[in-house]
Amino acid sequence: MATKKGQKRLRNIPVLHDQLKTKRTLLLTPTAWGNIKNEARNRGISASELIEEWGRQINSPTTYPHI
Repeated sequence: MATKKGQKRLRNIPVLHDQLKTKRTLLLTPTAWGNIKNEARNRGISASELIEEWGRQINSPTTYPHI
């Protein structure tokens, strides 16, 4: 997992975001999970970080326009 340049990862200290991540459970089809894993791999991030990015964009109309 990538960290901000020059920052050491410490337990219970957020690095990439202003909050700590907590465990969540999702139920996905194998196709959806495969697509998420492939996209994350293409971007060089984890599946968790890909979902985090998407979730943070939902309420931001300039970065995620609703159709």
